[in-house]
Amino acid sequence: MSMTDPIADLLTRIRNAVRVKHKTVDVPASKTKAALLGVLKREGYIADFRVVESEQPGRGIVRVFLKYSHFGESVIQEIRRVSKPGRRVYSGAEELEPVLHGTGVAVVSTSKGVKSDRECRKEHIGGEVLCTVW
Repeated sequence: MSMTDPIADLLTRIRNAVRVKHKTVDVPASKTKAALLGVLKREGYIADFRVVESEQPGRGIVRVFLKYSHFGESVIQEIRRVSKPGRRVYSGAEELEPVLHGTGVAVVSTSKGVKSDRECRKEHIGGEVLCTVW
């Protein structure tokens, strides 16, 4: 069965795992997902992630280690898909607004890789806004 929006699937799996307070969540591997997770790790929204081999040869899995506060509350309060297959959302560097006045982050797919909105404004590059997290 083919999946029409693998990034939305990744975000939904993370959202569901956070709601039931899982420590890890497994998702099918891809380079784009690994790049997106790299941004979330750099920005402090997840603890770590690792690409592992699954039982089926050629099909990798990304294991995402979720991050919680000392009180057991998730660092990720909300995670939303912005650009969808039916409606792509592109933004220039000047048009990228800080998410929740800078407390959140937008993940942007640029010609120089997947970056946070802060990195895009600093480097003056725009691209497709994949998701927002706070």
